[in-house]
Amino acid sequence: MTLSARPAAVPGDASAVARIYSQGIADRVATFETEPRSAADVRSLLDARLATHPAVVVERGGEVVAFAWVGPYSARPCYAGIGEFSVYVARECRGTGAGGVALGALLDACERAGFWKVVSKVFPENAASRRLCARHGFTEVGLHRRHARLDGEWRDVVIVERLLGEAAR
Repeated sequence: MTLSARPAAVPGDASAVARIYSQGIADRVATFETEPRSAADVRSLLDARLATHPAVVVERGGEVVAFAWVGPYSARPCYAGIGEFSVYVARECRGTGAGGVALGALLDACERAGFWKVVSKVFPENAASRRLCARHGFTEVGLHRRHARLDGEWRDVVIVERLLGEAAR
């Protein structure tokens, strides 16, 4: 089946995004979050962000199977054009290209919105995420050692970034 990306909609996509995000939280491979997210949580987050920060969903056969969103990197005005992104794919669709479709669409949306850089933090052992970022032109620029605890264990994160628009030229 064909994968297609579109801008995320509130409240229509909140339940699907919450389901996929909660899978990522439970799997402990992509986030320091530990509690599942409800549709109401996602609605609130999207309501707060969508005016200034893009979010996309990927559909297969009319069902949302992945999403990507960007949030503020910092509250300081000088960093307004930098976003911190995440990509999550439903378990049953991992390895199908859905993450790549989501990230590609998000990068396009971020560039149109005037972002000059997007960054993320990736667990070192999350090889699939690191490959996805590399395929989309991201550079691994550093490692934050013992960045936070997850389930009582210190975890490192790899920092990835990609320049967009004028900054990339």
